[in-house]
Amino acid sequence: MSNESASLVQKVWNYCNVLRDDGVSYGDYVEQLTYLLFLKMADEQTKPPFNKPSIIPQGLDWQSLLEKDGAALEAHYRYILETLGKEKGMLGVIFRKSQNRIQDPAKLKRLLELINQETWIGLDIDVKGEIYEGLLQKNAEDIKGGAGQYFTPRPLIKAIVEVIRPEPGQTINDPACGTGGFIIAAHDYISNPKNYQLDVEQKKFLRFNTFSGKDIVDSVARLCVMNLYLHGIGGDQSPIEVGDSLISDPGTRYDIVMTNPPFGKKSSITLTNGEGKTDREALTYERQDFWATTSNKQLNFLQHVKTLLKINGRAAIVVPDNVLFEGGAGETVRRKLLHDCDVHTLLRLPTGVFYAQGVKANVLFFDRRPASETPQTEKLWIYDLRTNRHFTLKTNPLRYEDLQGFIKCYNPQNRHDRKETECFKPYTYEKLMQRDKANLDITLLKDESLEDTENLPPPDIIAREITENLQDALEQFAAIQESLQQNNTQSNSGKNQTKPKTEN
Repeated sequence: MSNESASLVQKVWNYCNVLRDDGVSYGDYVEQLTYLLFLKMADEQTKPPFNKPSIIPQGLDWQSLLEKDGAALEAHYRYILETLGKEKGMLGVIFRKSQNRIQDPAKLKRLLELINQETWIGLDIDVKGEIYEGLLQKNAEDIKGGAGQYFTPRPLIKAIVEVIRPEPGQTINDPACGTGGFIIAAHDYISNPKNYQLDVEQKKFLRFNTFSGKDIVDSVARLCVMNLYLHGIGGDQSPIEVGDSLISDPGTRYDIVMTNPPFGKKSSITLTNGEGKTDREALTYERQDFWATTSNKQLNFLQHVKTLLKINGRAAIVVPDNVLFEGGAGETVRRKLLHDCDVHTLLRLPTGVFYAQGVKANVLFFDRRPASETPQTEKLWIYDLRTNRHFTLKTNPLRYEDLQGFIKCYNPQNRHDRKETECFKPYTYEKLMQRDKANLDITLLKDESLEDTENLPPPDIIAREITENLQDALEQFAAIQESLQQNNTQSNSGKNQTKPKTEN
């Protein structure tokens, strides 16, 4: 990140510490910034040299906020959020179900002044994008907020895009788009003059027609849309939908699908019975295009991605280890995927990469092929980046440089011309089919820590990992305690309000 971007991120982010005293979380703060930045930039576009008509209805714009103070400001801000949430297109996605989390009008006024000091449209698109990505990164690092599950580490995304090599004119989809990391990285790759020299029509297609995505969480979808907007992606119509990607086959097919579905094996809905008690019920999706019916969310996403691809379309999907070895529906899906698609590469990732602690994940690369009686997979090449590798989120995070070995072995220029190495080996379709349950949970390297205690990671690395895990656990317990206290306070407040008066 440039010094200009970093200083502005820090400037805007520092004010969050003031609002934290009022109970405004990092996630809530980024949401409020999203609303206000959008209104400010829409206002800037109505002035020279742009002179565009405002996309914000009159009386609900940035200037109307600046004119008010105190309780009138707070009431007007709430009215703006509620009204714009009913609009269509990009406005509707960004402001859908929006609420004001800044209850102190004086602090809301200070935030307005802070944002108003900068000319945001005047900043280069790369700078605006870097600033917002910096805020999303800080939000993801807040363990208590749980936002990390929607934020895939950018070095991993960059490496995946590097080997997929998207081209101008192709359509790209992410059915679990989170904050838009894959879309932005693909946009950066295609628009980079070192990769392609785009003509006017290709630039137009890249901005308005290349990308689409979906996320089930309103607050995450709005962050994604704002992120894309700041990177110059999309127009008045949002490229991102809000909804459950798995509910049905959307009918549209894409050249490329890159995605990191949310962690957790089961999709679920919350049910409330007549007595007011809630329960979570696992969801299964009855879809004719699926090979197996299961409540395992990861297996369902894998099947869904296959459906989304055009014939010869390409996919990269992050999957947890259970997708590689689970029996029942898992075995059915693996065997069908290996037979019907060209499943050519598996990247085994180390722990300490994702914000969800202890997750063992992989990236599975495959191409959809036409229907055939003969298996479409010839060889599955496995790259082991996991064994004897030690990463932590805070002190030793995964860097783009750590993935250079994988990129080189993948050989994106011609993946059919690969060379075997100690950590990169091929397994034939026949050999995979002979494994129990078509198990793909294969380790290439010898785990030195299991052979000899002398080969354990250095004590400082072990101590660092333990310390970080304990700190994260304490933060999560503190968040649970805080939530319980708030619920008790609200419950007691409700009881006091409904308590009948007694006669003197």
